[in-house]
Amino acid sequence: MSRLTIIFLTIFVDLIGFGIVLPLLPFYAQEFGATPLVIGLIVAVHPAMQFIFGPFWGRLSDRVGRRPILLLGLVGSGVSYLIFALANDVGWLFASRMMAGMAGANVPVSQAYIADSTDLENRTRGMGLVGAAFGLGFIAGPAIGGALSQFGYAVPGFFAAALCFTNAGAALFHLPESLRPEIRARAAAWGAGGLLGRLKLGARFARRPAIGTIMAIFVLATFVFAAFTTVFPLWLGVELDYDARHAGYLMAYLGLLMAVLQGRLLGPLARSLGERRLLVTGTATLVFAYALLPLSGNLWLLCGTLALVAFGTGLNWPTLSSLASQYTEVDLQGSILGVMQSLSALGRMLGAVWAGWVFGGWRPATPFVLCAGTMAVAAAFAALFLIRAPSPAEARSEPAAGVSA
Repeated sequence: MSRLTIIFLTIFVDLIGFGIVLPLLPFYAQEFGATPLVIGLIVAVHPAMQFIFGPFWGRLSDRVGRRPILLLGLVGSGVSYLIFALANDVGWLFASRMMAGMAGANVPVSQAYIADSTDLENRTRGMGLVGAAFGLGFIAGPAIGGALSQFGYAVPGFFAAALCFTNAGAALFHLPESLRPEIRARAAAWGAGGLLGRLKLGARFARRPAIGTIMAIFVLATFVFAAFTTVFPLWLGVELDYDARHAGYLMAYLGLLMAVLQGRLLGPLARSLGERRLLVTGTATLVFAYALLPLSGNLWLLCGTLALVAFGTGLNWPTLSSLASQYTEVDLQGSILGVMQSLSALGRMLGAVWAGWVFGGWRPATPFVLCAGTMAVAAAFAALFLIRAPSPAEARSEPAAGVSA
């Protein structure tokens, strides 16, 4: 079994647990009397912890290797789902999502693992495997969560915890280390730790040509997706009278489309169009997708609109990750992906709180309209990047300066 296959399975099983919780959380919190704003805060605490810990895990993986950090994240995720299952008030839901965010090292470190194991020509395809695992996790996770929710919200939590612990045991025996010792030694001498050091690290990357623009698009895209996933189940309940089971199945449908795109179509599209054009296409598609959501008043229209969301999101995430890794030296892959994940966590944190506040204080469809406007800004940045960004080789050879794209 190849390394990429093993890391794919590791991410897939872990994200099933994440997908199980995602559509249930708003309904679960409502049982404890949470308002839409409080629900947004509960969702936001997960990326808030990732914002703090993401660069730390990425940088630490550059120094000690990817494998131990991945194992630690899997075990921590399992503990968070146990807390979720045993919650009896809003405070415990906060605690469970906080723990999940602290342990959420798997995605950036997995991306760094793939960057270690692929060349530049195959990097986008490798990052597409992460996206495909994410999409498949969205298929199985929400579907399982929706089906198990009829037995109570604790049952999906226990199931997700069991999956994470099982996955940790499998990775312990079957996942090899990807980072060579000499690269770890070089990485250990490149930068400081701690929150201030990590902010400085992000600023150093942002001053490099093109990377600042990539970071900005990533933050905006994750802000919008977090807003969408936070209020989408609530919107379904208000507009279509759907419950957690329906929300789970619809998110599973979204994940299926993303998995097909990223697993089968992303590689050929990247070779024929290039990553820059894919980025413009993905962001532009999301502008129309979110604008159409308020008009999706029946199941068929909703499924068509979700297909556009899946297409745009499925193009953006792996393409942005691939571009970031291509514009960064080999011994700093974990660092740049960790910083990007932390910045995107900031976007997701703000997006969740903002969406809960807007949903509770305005019309239910208002967050989707404003999401379309936000993605229009991201599309403008993507077009600027297409026109002005230097090649990866040129960017890596230039000294850090102001962002030129």
